[in-house]
Amino acid sequence: MASSADVSIAVVAGEPSGDLLAGRLLGGLRPHLPEARFHGIGGPAMQAHGFESHWPIEKMTVRGLFEIIPRYRELKGIQNSLRDQLLAERPACFIGADYPGFNLGLEAQLRDAGIPTVHYIGPQIWAWRGGRIKKIIKSVSHMLVIFPFEEEIYKNAGVPVTYVGHPLAEMIPVQPDEAAARRQLGLAQDANVVCVMPGSRMAEIKYNTVAFIGACKLLLQRDRSLKFVVPMAGEKQRQYFLQLIAEAGLQDVELMLLDGQSHTAIGAADAVLVASGTASLEVALFKKPMVIAYKMMAASWHIMRHMGYQPWIGLPNILAREFLVPELLQNAASAEALADAMWKQLSDVPHRLQLVQRFTDMHHSLLRNSAQESAAAVLKVINR
Repeated sequence: MASSADVSIAVVAGEPSGDLLAGRLLGGLRPHLPEARFHGIGGPAMQAHGFESHWPIEKMTVRGLFEIIPRYRELKGIQNSLRDQLLAERPACFIGADYPGFNLGLEAQLRDAGIPTVHYIGPQIWAWRGGRIKKIIKSVSHMLVIFPFEEEIYKNAGVPVTYVGHPLAEMIPVQPDEAAARRQLGLAQDANVVCVMPGSRMAEIKYNTVAFIGACKLLLQRDRSLKFVVPMAGEKQRQYFLQLIAEAGLQDVELMLLDGQSHTAIGAADAVLVASGTASLEVALFKKPMVIAYKMMAASWHIMRHMGYQPWIGLPNILAREFLVPELLQNAASAEALADAMWKQLSDVPHRLQLVQRFTDMHHSLLRNSAQESAAAVLKVINR
């Protein structure tokens, strides 16, 4: 086989979830391209495979329609600078790892210049902003999707597509070990444990924290034995979280704060209060009852609430095509409503048993060797 030393592949991930996806893809590619240069924008999961990041991934993370406005100029400058670099270099291909607002625009310009583009994962055009398919057709040479129903959508639109499975379905065991997770965290095997996940982004923490911890305080009035475990994405998030709790007068609620360890926290829990997003799918893969909640800037909410195509926002409910678990959004996500919904998840034993079976079936439907499948698709795109 010809040397891979002359192969360059550019990748952009703008958030930790994209870093995880791209990290697995690069792990699948590296054995086939041992000397290739992987570079662009990414985080630690990508860097573990010899990836060179030209900008810190932390610079890219932003959430919401209005929250992006103050950052637009900076992000556009990064996009233009990277575009010029790649047009001069002409890598074998460009891979956009999620982050569609940034990546699709960059992909369109690169593809126009004859550089093959791969997008991993498909934007949720089945949930909202379906008009984006027109931009995808112009921007993407090959789409990698992580949900089985997405393949037909892109095929029908004429976009080459490969279903590669969801990496989380491989990372999380089909039969999680709750006892081991509790031992790892020093929790009693018979403890009543609630995992609280207000989000990893600063904006999510800002809007979700007070309602989430207010719900914990109300739950303690029903059961004083409850233990609350809260995984934090980083020190900055932890300090902001504690600041918000103190400002709301909720510092008397006893919480076990963890540095990361979100999977251990979910695995140890009886039920989870989780912000909508990938974390809700993680909870489903751990076969745990949950309440999905989300709050955001009021102006963003008033616009986005009318843009959805489905009655669900949580990934477990979207995959099930029904409300398997409660969703409480914006004003409906009060501390009182969250506490009531969580209490039902904790106390309804038949419902808990039903969820285990439904989530197990869901897990099997998402299980593939995503690193191998995604790498094979990229190798085909670059003719290796």
